[in-house]
Amino acid sequence: MNHLVSFSVASSMSEHATGLTRRCFLAGTGTVAVVSLSGCLGNSEEIDPVSIESGQNCDQCGMVIDQHPGPVGQTYYQDNTPEGHDPPARFCSTTCTYRHRFAKEQSGWTPAETFLTDYSTTDYEIRTDGGKTIISRHLEAEAFAPVGQLTVVANSDVEGAMGTAIVPFSDSADAESFAEEYGGQTLPAEDISRELVGGM
Repeated sequence: MNHLVSFSVASSMSEHATGLTRRCFLAGTGTVAVVSLSGCLGNSEEIDPVSIESGQNCDQCGMVIDQHPGPVGQTYYQDNTPEGHDPPARFCSTTCTYRHRFAKEQSGWTPAETFLTDYSTTDYEIRTDGGKTIISRHLEAEAFAPVGQLTVVANSDVEGAMGTAIVPFSDSADAESFAEEYGGQTLPAEDISRELVGGM
């Protein structure tokens, strides 16, 4: 896949910050994978990611999601709902997404589907500000993909809302290229462990 790379300055950056924009054009219109579930959701119920709206809080740490950079997530559970709002549970970072899911699984909650930002399908930006390398956030529904379709880069030099970001890609080649440039290890998103997240 060919990518057009251009340099720009993000509107939210200081005059001394630098920006790198990576544009990824996909053929045709993108579609979001849908998972059919049985049980409490009903045999014909389909789960789709939703857009995260302005002012919504992270269900793990409480931070306002759209006020922070980096990949975000959302999880639907089979028999449980997040406190104070309709599903899905929503998160300011991939780290919070995994921490919440691990904790709820210990409490007996069963995840139905988890979606993470898919940086293979977004026009994302990497910027340097205050000595940190930061990746842009994308909150629209079409920017998400199910964890089963994603390869992540963990322990890179790139940060999001909660420090070092776990950066997901639906194209494993994109993940490898990202790791070559920014460090870190690639692995299937479903293979992220409690130990890996706990060490971040």
